[in-house]
Amino acid sequence: MILFACVALIVAGCGGKRTETPKNVILIVGDGMGVAQVYSSVVAEKGDNSAFLRFPVTGFSRTYSLNKYRTDSSAGGTALTTGQKVENYHVNWAPDSTRHRTIFDDAIAAGKSTGFVVTSDCMDATPASTYGHVPYRKMYDTLSLQLAQCQHSVMIGGGAKFFLPENRKDGLAPLDTLAKRGYSVVYNFDSMLAFTGDRMVALLYEGDPLTEPDRGDVLRPASMKAIEMLNRNPKGFTMMIEGSQIDWACHNNDSLYLRAELADFELMLHAVLDWAEQDGNTLVVVTADHETGGLTLPSGDIEEGINNFRFHWGDHTGCMVPVFAYGPGAERFSGIQQNTDIPNKIRALMGW
Repeated sequence: MILFACVALIVAGCGGKRTETPKNVILIVGDGMGVAQVYSSVVAEKGDNSAFLRFPVTGFSRTYSLNKYRTDSSAGGTALTTGQKVENYHVNWAPDSTRHRTIFDDAIAAGKSTGFVVTSDCMDATPASTYGHVPYRKMYDTLSLQLAQCQHSVMIGGGAKFFLPENRKDGLAPLDTLAKRGYSVVYNFDSMLAFTGDRMVALLYEGDPLTEPDRGDVLRPASMKAIEMLNRNPKGFTMMIEGSQIDWACHNNDSLYLRAELADFELMLHAVLDWAEQDGNTLVVVTADHETGGLTLPSGDIEEGINNFRFHWGDHTGCMVPVFAYGPGAERFSGIQQNTDIPNKIRALMGW
């Protein structure tokens, strides 16, 4: 009995908590992805095939911003990367103009590599929350300069037009800044996959990426390419992956668009979880910045993978959103928590 009790204490750690420290952290955001969106994906995958069912730990996140019941993506993204509530439309920017520190700053200070992969342009609110500091999320000229000056090793998304002097009010060329800092910029999928260096910005589209199914299987291989690059660092990495257009589909109240984006998200989740299971030292946390569309599912058929969608409007809601966790420290993410708790729990696990 004493032996079993000792083993239990070793596994649980002090106070019933595991003491394992992950080497890598992958934060995955389904923009606009509430409980109904997740369950519609579970049904569409006919239950047992869904990647969401592979997570051993689940919880909820409260998403309101500093000044609004309904957050926007910039305040939501800021909460998830900094552990601070800010006003809507602010990116890592407090009302007194304080620039909030992110978990990516912490990772870089610890010698880890960082990056992101998104299905939006690279200056959109959620990816911007990994590197930017602005009082208004649509300050694209400023954000593209901040991207060009940040320390991420790999950045993949759209938005090539924002880097060209002829499209900018300031006439500057962030591409020159990236080149001087040793980054390679690639503009298509094949070049991204073939890249063998250590610093890459992949601007795969002039503006926003295509919608699914026209975009094709990009999020999964792009995410795995980023993991391949970041994992070269023996000290580990911290990265964000975003299924950006789940939100756009819900804004449009477009069920076919939503289904395609969620199917794409599932492919990426399976690949990331397969890699994390093999690695054994990676924490994967999946959540959303907010729910969009007020989606409900009044009927359906699990065996046939059929959902009947009903959207209740075309904007964000104040509903809690789900949290899923896998890997060392995953149990800390259960229960109802603030969105700001998620990065602070990551910090506590990593000792930052």
